Amino acid sequence: MPLVIVRASSAAVEVLEEALRRFVGVASGAAAFVRSPETIAFIAVDDHEVQGWCWGYVLARPDGTSMLYLHNLEVAESCRRRGIGRRLLRSFMEAGVQLGTAKMFLITGEENAAARSLYESMGAGLATQGPTVNYWFALPPTSSGRGDASPERGLSSE
Repeated sequence: MPLVIVRASSAAVEVLEEALRRFVGVASGAAAFVRSPETIAFIAVDDHEVQGWCWGYVLARPDGTSMLYLHNLEVAESCRRRGIGRRLLRSFMEAGVQLGTAKMFLITGEENAAARSLYESMGAGLATQGPTVNYWFALPPTSSGRGDASPERGLSSE
């Protein structure tokens, strides 16, 4: 069977679960991910073996437009340099265009020459706002187990 790029969906949740097992080490969460309308994921499968995947989101903007965010693109080390990453990225971008996005952004390591070469070869340009620093926050759960996004709650440094 030749390489196939599969879009993750409720009908193809098993292939996303297999990608999760291969690249993350767990398979939970795939069904909830594909049910969320702002998520996009593609999986590269050859001869029933997951060889790569990418996933991200369509993000609404306050000006009424939306943009595409690629959170992760990964190809198994033994499968690299075969165009799999390019096909995954192209599929992801085409899905974003079909959903009405006009821009896409992603973050990669400065030292990740292979990824940077792929992105630049497909028309990406470096962000113009200058050097960036990424931060992660661990958010505490509320009693319901979900974050409280009400404006009255605010943020606390405690």
